[in-house]
Amino acid sequence: MTRIVRIGTRRSRLSHWQARHVAELLTQLHAGIGIEIREYSTRGDQLLDQPLPAIGGKGLFTQALEQALLQGEIDCAVHSLKDLPVEHLPGLALAAIPKRGDHRDALVSNRGESLAELPTGARIGTSSPRRRAQLLALRSDLHVLDIRGNVPTRLKKLRATGGYDALALALAGLQRLGLAGRISQVFNEAQLLCAAGQGALAVQCRAEDSDFFSALTHLPSALAVAAERAFLRGLNAGCSLPVGAYAAVHDGNLSLQAAVMSLDGRAQIQLRRQAASPLRNESLAAAVALGEALASEALAKGADELLGA
Repeated sequence: MTRIVRIGTRRSRLSHWQARHVAELLTQLHAGIGIEIREYSTRGDQLLDQPLPAIGGKGLFTQALEQALLQGEIDCAVHSLKDLPVEHLPGLALAAIPKRGDHRDALVSNRGESLAELPTGARIGTSSPRRRAQLLALRSDLHVLDIRGNVPTRLKKLRATGGYDALALALAGLQRLGLAGRISQVFNEAQLLCAAGQGALAVQCRAEDSDFFSALTHLPSALAVAAERAFLRGLNAGCSLPVGAYAAVHDGNLSLQAAVMSLDGRAQIQLRRQAASPLRNESLAAAVALGEALASEALAKGADELLGA
């Protein structure tokens, strides 16, 4: 009898791409299974008339899917990892991190201008306090305005309303939707440091089912995002605060860079640290320890005061 794996996802083109991607990986790993994709509307999808920080809260885009898991409606949920709270609900497991996509941010402007080419006082749309702070640090003359909706909706607002000159978006989302041709500029880490987990997908399931999904994990990606999320956890921060973190494995070594910012971008704490020894397959604990150590360093340098403000 064919096993049917029910995958839960949000109602957007990007979320469906992510769910189909995980479905393809699962069918390659487990021969003979069937896939059923089920859609859910999350609180973050429903409340589009308010800025994310105002309604922000843990699980804004994930809670409906997590409840569907706990109630047995689906077998796994596919999330953008940056949306998934760092604390796990009892009974659920973060079973797999597939190979990460591009972690960087991108600029999409009406006329193809880069950030430096935009006129004085240009209006840039983003829902991210992290992007807002870093954009203002690069150019204090900018007007950074809130914008909500999925990627295609934001692009339509850019073209149609005249209220924005450009948008700051996650590069991976644009690439996954076949919209890379709209990109005016890709930011490097020195310009806009990404959100923890940006570009990565999370496969969440009930704890007893984790072995079935765990083989989807790409170890270097999993170690990198474990360090980034440990840094967030150490600060008790999330996507509604101006915090960036990016880790990568090079030559067997894991390095982590992070930043904590004021909302206006005028004050920043920049940090960088590398794991003490080369990573091995069993080194998840070392990745977590790296993130926790950098969070402690950030707090010692006054990160809690910036975040509290």
